[in-house]
Amino acid sequence: MPDQTNPWRFCIAPMLDWTDRHYRFLARQLTRHARLYTEMVTTGALLHGDVERHLRFDACEHPVALQLGGSDPAALAEAARIGAEWGYDEINLNVGCPSDRVQNGAFGACLMATPDLVADCVAAMKEAVDVPVTVKSRIGIDHRESYAEFRDFVDIVADRGGCEVFIVHSRKAWLSGLSPKQNREVPPLRPEFARRIKADRPELTVVLNGGLTQVPQMQEALEGVDGVMVGRAAYQDVGLLAGIDAALFGERGEADRMEALSRYRDYAAGQVAEGVRLPTLIKPLLTLFQGQPGARAWRRHLSEQAPKRPGDVEVIAEAAALLRPAITGLNQPRS
Repeated sequence: MPDQTNPWRFCIAPMLDWTDRHYRFLARQLTRHARLYTEMVTTGALLHGDVERHLRFDACEHPVALQLGGSDPAALAEAARIGAEWGYDEINLNVGCPSDRVQNGAFGACLMATPDLVADCVAAMKEAVDVPVTVKSRIGIDHRESYAEFRDFVDIVADRGGCEVFIVHSRKAWLSGLSPKQNREVPPLRPEFARRIKADRPELTVVLNGGLTQVPQMQEALEGVDGVMVGRAAYQDVGLLAGIDAALFGERGEADRMEALSRYRDYAAGQVAEGVRLPTLIKPLLTLFQGQPGARAWRRHLSEQAPKRPGDVEVIAEAAALLRPAITGLNQPRS
């Protein structure tokens, strides 16, 4: 029986423009056990930018990990130290993003070609913090796509760098000719790489990422690795998260989406009072009721009314009333 207490058993992937603090707050209302990840934050943004804007999070989000982008060991160590001081439970190094911006900065997926540098980065980060330092990688880049090459990468980063947790996006990345979106879809999935590395290095924690969209897939994957990480499925249908604790952690029943929404509305009210605009806050909510009666009217009302009334959280309650006429709980004060 796979270990249900493993901290990385179910993770929500770091996703640029998606896994911001508002999304993570909603996700935590739907699942107590998921490990949440920030969007990637570059070392430059932390060392020379607005730290609070990048690192602020709600205490309910724990366990929550900060993903860093960079390739200079000293800068990554300092950024990791700042992240740990802010209370993050894990510092993750991005070794998988193939965007032009990342390539121009010589980090992300480019680092797959320089495992010794990745090892140096991880070692420096581990020296700077007491929380786990992990790596999220591809299985290869361009024509470096054999299992032997991937195994060499893991061996060097584990043995020289001291990394004990590898999150494996089971596609290689093409560094030229494909967009980031195509790099999430075109290279074939090869989940066997994650299973093989777990078999070859059983002392490591191995998390499989890529192509996991349905709970049965996740349950099956957990027979061969320590954990799964879900990306697009967790924002294209955020309501999927309501069933994760029951399916993967033995909890009784699904989370109540309406209760989660009620808590999120209270949160949104506080955020609006601080100056956050409602269109930003409703983005995570759009797929909360995906596939349920009234979901289209729910999305339409939020999308149309939030820009017109950017300071009025009652838009959320109005949209909820369109799901089922009998739903009135959101219009009443919580006890």
